[in-house]
Amino acid sequence: MKKVAMLAYNGELMCFAHVLLYALDFDKKGYEVKVVIEGSATKLITELAKPDAPFANIYKLVKEKGLLTCICKACSQKMGTFDEAERQGLTIVGDMQGHPSIDQFVADGYEIISF
Repeated sequence: MKKVAMLAYNGELMCFAHVLLYALDFDKKGYEVKVVIEGSATKLITELAKPDAPFANIYKLVKEKGLLTCICKACSQKMGTFDEAERQGLTIVGDMQGHPSIDQFVADGYEIISF
């Protein structure tokens, strides 16, 4: 099975929306998909949790399908969304100086794509 880990850093909504769309597309085509929210992208989770927000339905679907692997602990703290991440039940990871390490993705054969 093909594997892809998508690292979303960019906090611009349109860029992040494409990460979500690509994740769903890869999943539909049989890939094993992992999405990691990092950097300024962590600020978007508050807005995307609102049902009427643009792309909220796509964000919800990515979460429901289990494609959203984790959010960065350090970045969510810096961007003020750590509590929101907890409220949403997102997995918060900071095993590499407060940030998610990607070495296990590489070791497990994932292709890394960053946005």
